[in-house]
Amino acid sequence: MSRVDATIEQVEARAYRVPTDQPEADGTLEWQATTLVVAIIRGGGSEGMGYTYAHGSATELIAAPLAACLIGADPLDIPALWASMQRALRNIGRPGLGLMAVAAVEHALWDLKGRLLGQSVVDLLGRARTAVPVYGSGGFTSYDRERLQHQLAGWVGQGISRVKMKVGADPAGDPARVRQAREAVGPDAALMVDANGAFTRQHAIKMADAFAAERVCWFEEPVSSDDLEGLAALRDRAPAGMAVAAGEYGWDAWYFRRMLQAGAVDVLQIDSTRCGGFSGFLQAAALAQAHGVPVSAHCAPHLHAHVCSAVQRLAHVEYFHDHVRIESLFFDGLPLLRGGSLVVDPQRPGLGLTLKRQDVERFRIH
Repeated sequence: MSRVDATIEQVEARAYRVPTDQPEADGTLEWQATTLVVAIIRGGGSEGMGYTYAHGSATELIAAPLAACLIGADPLDIPALWASMQRALRNIGRPGLGLMAVAAVEHALWDLKGRLLGQSVVDLLGRARTAVPVYGSGGFTSYDRERLQHQLAGWVGQGISRVKMKVGADPAGDPARVRQAREAVGPDAALMVDANGAFTRQHAIKMADAFAAERVCWFEEPVSSDDLEGLAALRDRAPAGMAVAAGEYGWDAWYFRRMLQAGAVDVLQIDSTRCGGFSGFLQAAALAQAHGVPVSAHCAPHLHAHVCSAVQRLAHVEYFHDHVRIESLFFDGLPLLRGGSLVVDPQRPGLGLTLKRQDVERFRIH
């Protein structure tokens, strides 16, 4: 791999708001649209593109101060640029929107680096696997029985052997909904639930026992992800074969370290679009490796397919309904779903994605 002589010349950000195909809800929130923020970096005669899921105001952080960290810099020196962007957010606020903006830029840097060197991101990172297993994710609490069963069964029909549904909006009705889900996916599929922190500790224990009757193998955020003691207590009390998972709201290595040291999870969830990009993701994955805990990527499946190809102790990637639909609308060159796994084409440089600019312009808000 030869070094190229290039500097970053231009940084651009765009935001797009995409309505859901129908109203959606989980245990604690309702929504009818999702915002995608795209960062574009030009230099050395090439263009890199990355994205995150965040509020549209993330574009302002990308335009300033993050762009000032990049213009004139070497696009191959991603660790130095990542550290510079972190420093630039010190007095603005790194956790939350700040690191989501960094994530879009950092993903674009990896894409640009790959294109300049003629290498795919998976080859730049190094492969631990050639295919990344996924689980189908949706089953929103706003769905009626027909829609719930149709969606979950559809994933199983595509060869996806794991599916996840939302619970917590109507605790009294959740056991019946989980039974309906089991009917739809059959006896062999792995059935997972996500409460988005809707339950108290006592109620979560009760619900875990109820879900165990349908062989639920994954209980995500049974209590708030900030309640590390509560997660650890439920993990100790959960029925055999039921993993407790959390971490999707983790912003940095300090957050993930506290969660792991508390013994709060059986599987650590990481979201590259929230924790500052692939660099933050790999830091969290290394911490999980040191604690003997596998990781699962939260949402943004086609983006995570690249970094998760390099992760040693990977459980799976969330094949989230909204993001699968949005990424298919917005990009050509997505990793392909084969046999329940995403496969990245190593022949495509960078992330291998092309933005369908004309097709998606109608969604643009900034």
